[in-house]
Amino acid sequence: MVRPVIAANWKMHKTIPEAVEFAKRLKEEFSEAGDVEIVLAPPFTSLRPVADVLKDSSIHLAAQNMHWEEKGAYTGEISAAMLIDAGCEFVIVGHSERRTLFGETDTILNRKISAALKSGLKPIFCIGETLEERESGATFHIIKKQIKEGLNNIPSDDIRHVAFAYEPVWAIGTGKTATPVQAQEVHSFIRKTIADDLAYAHASETVIMYGGSVNPENAGSLMNQPDINGALVGGAALNFGSFGSIIKMLTR
Repeated sequence: MVRPVIAANWKMHKTIPEAVEFAKRLKEEFSEAGDVEIVLAPPFTSLRPVADVLKDSSIHLAAQNMHWEEKGAYTGEISAAMLIDAGCEFVIVGHSERRTLFGETDTILNRKISAALKSGLKPIFCIGETLEERESGATFHIIKKQIKEGLNNIPSDDIRHVAFAYEPVWAIGTGKTATPVQAQEVHSFIRKTIADDLAYAHASETVIMYGGSVNPENAGSLMNQPDINGALVGGAALNFGSFGSIIKMLTR
């Protein structure tokens, strides 16, 4: 059985004091939540303060993005080594907002994933289709393309360190959510693509999360699907009560 991952992506929200307070409450209530892996992804400014709070707990720290180079003249960018120095174990790569708002291509994401793996960071690799692509019947084509190009030339042994997050772009921050049946269909296809196209023998053990307006009302039905192994939570992760409710669904 795959151990589920519940990750909070705070995006551009929370000051350092707000992030620290949230992390303290999470540590107090869920420090030993053995049935699920909990991951917090605060803004860059809060990484080290949150890491200090989470020390000696089972809760993990993630960054929301990174650059593929080790160092250099890349004003405003953050390297994998810097993230590790700040206490990160995970990094989100390929979020739909990075793809659409900042023009990140599959080639760029491939470089980021490669750099993350070489440094020891575990990528949470986001993939998903737009509403136009879904309505035109291109969902599976887009998903396969993103997986194959994003993980191009990544050694099979390294794929075990990659978690996937299916986030239909049409459901990000819109209040719309893929139905459990829709989500399961795509998750099953993702697992099959990992097994067949990437020739990864342990695809059944790969973590594939769902992201897309996850909240306490829909999380349970989504998590009950056989190929959904957790959630990448956006808006609902900003409130401690709602995020805690989602965690509790998997720790009962």
